[in-house]
Amino acid sequence: MAFLFFLALIYFLPAILGRNKRHAGTIFLLNVFLGWTVVGWIVALVWACTPDALPVPVLVGASVCYCNRCGKPQFVGGRYCSGCGSSF
Repeated sequence: MAFLFFLALIYFLPAILGRNKRHAGTIFLLNVFLGWTVVGWIVALVWACTPDALPVPVLVGASVCYCNRCGKPQFVGGRYCSGCGSSF
């Protein structure tokens, strides 16, 4: 019985790891329907382990540049990055 639980845990590992992702439902469905194939399971696992894309800021009437070190969006005219503290 413990062996079946262990197999189910391994099979649903991508869904468990991706439960807090933006596309958690899609990762779960991919894991359920294509997880029995090794390729489907690996794709679901990689998708669950990659970070979500950062949202692009929408600033009306303001110019935005991006920090060369950390990539965080900054207002044009700033002297230091608010994310990493490096100077522009």
